[in-house]
Amino acid sequence: MENMQYAEELVKEFLVFRGFTSTLQAFERELGSDIGKGFQVDKILELIFSVYIPQFRAENLIEVLSFFKQCFSSTSEIVFISTLSKLEVSILRYYVVHAIQSGRKDKVLEFFGMHGNDLLQRDQDWTSWFAIPYLKNPSLDPQFRVYFSQEWFNNLHLSIRNFLSEMFNGTRIPALLKICSEKNTVNRLKKDNRQLNLKLSELQGLLEEKEAQLCRARSNASSASEASMGRTNSIANSLTSIQSSGVLDEGIHPSSVFDETCAPLSQTESARDRVVTGTAEVSRELASSKFTRSANSKVENPVGESGRTNDALQMSQDGFSVETGKEMQGDEDFPEVKAEFQETFLGHTSPISQCRFSASGNNIASASVDGTVRIWTYDSSTPASRNATIYCGAEIMSLEWDCKSDRLLLIGTADGGIKAWNVDAKRVVCDLKTIEGFPSVLDLKCSPVEPIFVSAASSRGRGTSYADKLGFASLTVWNMKTWKAMTVLPLGEDPPAITSLCFNHNGKILAAAATDGMIHMFDMSAGLQITGWPAHDSAISSVLFGPDETSIFSLGIDGKIFEWSLQNQGKVLWSRNCSRFCNCENSLHCRHEMALDANGKRLLVTSGSVRAPIYQVRGQMNGMKTLPHSAAVTTVDWHPTLPIFLTGSADHSVRVTSIS
Repeated sequence: MENMQYAEELVKEFLVFRGFTSTLQAFERELGSDIGKGFQVDKILELIFSVYIPQFRAENLIEVLSFFKQCFSSTSEIVFISTLSKLEVSILRYYVVHAIQSGRKDKVLEFFGMHGNDLLQRDQDWTSWFAIPYLKNPSLDPQFRVYFSQEWFNNLHLSIRNFLSEMFNGTRIPALLKICSEKNTVNRLKKDNRQLNLKLSELQGLLEEKEAQLCRARSNASSASEASMGRTNSIANSLTSIQSSGVLDEGIHPSSVFDETCAPLSQTESARDRVVTGTAEVSRELASSKFTRSANSKVENPVGESGRTNDALQMSQDGFSVETGKEMQGDEDFPEVKAEFQETFLGHTSPISQCRFSASGNNIASASVDGTVRIWTYDSSTPASRNATIYCGAEIMSLEWDCKSDRLLLIGTADGGIKAWNVDAKRVVCDLKTIEGFPSVLDLKCSPVEPIFVSAASSRGRGTSYADKLGFASLTVWNMKTWKAMTVLPLGEDPPAITSLCFNHNGKILAAAATDGMIHMFDMSAGLQITGWPAHDSAISSVLFGPDETSIFSLGIDGKIFEWSLQNQGKVLWSRNCSRFCNCENSLHCRHEMALDANGKRLLVTSGSVRAPIYQVRGQMNGMKTLPHSAAVTTVDWHPTLPIFLTGSADHSVRVTSIS
């Protein structure tokens, strides 16, 4: 019924088009005196109980009840007609009771005089009611006492409201009213089809790329093999010639010549095997490095069998790719993303500190440094009824949506507050406080399975560096049903601040990144730390589980990104150096973020410049850069299922970008 006005405009447009001016005038007159009030329940109730009955307009009251009966004429709606008839009797009896209470017995006599015969024909129970005008105190009579009580009126009012709501929602809808809803359905299906086509194109492009790589690898391996065989035959002929002539140097032995000659062939075959079997083998050869924690908590890089492990890792830290050994492209060499669409949200008046997609991706929460959070949607097909502005009174440090629905948003502030906002009720349902000594709520993470969340709070340090300003850490587990703290996870004595948290898919493992460069892993069922290792020489800004959860990504404030193996702890699978983007002088609090897309193939990182880099994780394709803001990119996030990402900026804007 929400499309009623739209349908009425279509009818008017059609009548004008056909030249039915008289019909149009009659139509507009009846619209002006619409007793059905456009099937709006509140207006109908107001018309009955605030206009017709108080003003003793019995004719209009019976007319509107008859109108609703005519709306349900089919046999499938006989239940509605029967219920409406019973409610009609109660409404007319309330009319009589109200007239008696108002001292207008004349209106009661007038009512029975005009409609008495009709009432008796429909229901013999009305017989006793004809005596009510002549009773001295009908409100005390056992037969009529209940109708004079406030409880009976309240039940009648509620019953009519519920019935009308159900009737209008459940009734058949004329085809004209379906036009708008069907149009929205078609648009939504077109959008879904477009997104599926984009995903199909992406998969086809990836398949073609992999096939081309495989063909090149086989071709190179074959060429190298033929060249090596030719070289081997040539040297063998030379040796034969030398031996036959008796001129063989004492320092040269045929077997050593053959060993040196055959080495390129074996290396070629090994390289071919590595390319064919995938990047995992390349990573194991070039990036194999086990990290052990010494007394001063420094990372040691032992030399592997090949003697090149330290060199490979050093290349990664100096701006080279561990995966390929090639120098990483500069910012100016990154191609700009090809955006399918981009929308900009300008509702904030201060730099953006956080922005997050909801669990379904339909809603977005964005926060600014002035302490406001806004909930909005970029999709015109999604109802905007949840849009809201939340004033927190302190700087927003963290945002987290409930993993199971779009109904609940958690907000962490710099004054130790954790607010739970219900987007349906549009109100704060719980306002928690951390331990007094730990006021900065740096991160919040909800379990994907249980109704719990973990808060990472920090004290205020006295130093000048980013890590020293944060002080010490506190990790608290909260129950989302009772909204009470359950336990505090152990971190040891005076632990460095925890800046980032991440649950695995079943919520059993929690990863926590600290300002001393350590990654801690907790068993949530036992509430204990099970492992940890030094991942960076500097503070860690962000940590994420990989898509298959056999690896974990970490981003340091120095701009170095590592993908760590969880099957072989301390082993680096992939790395990038994005220090050119991570410029703390142009960013908010040096708190850089990263976000993985739904497939775990693209890694988006915040930036001190107007563009943010998107890296291809363990892929052969070059990185990309986002379309520019007018200031630094301070926060990022990926849509949970689609190739759509968020970027928030110090220029007060938040952008939603869809890419192929």
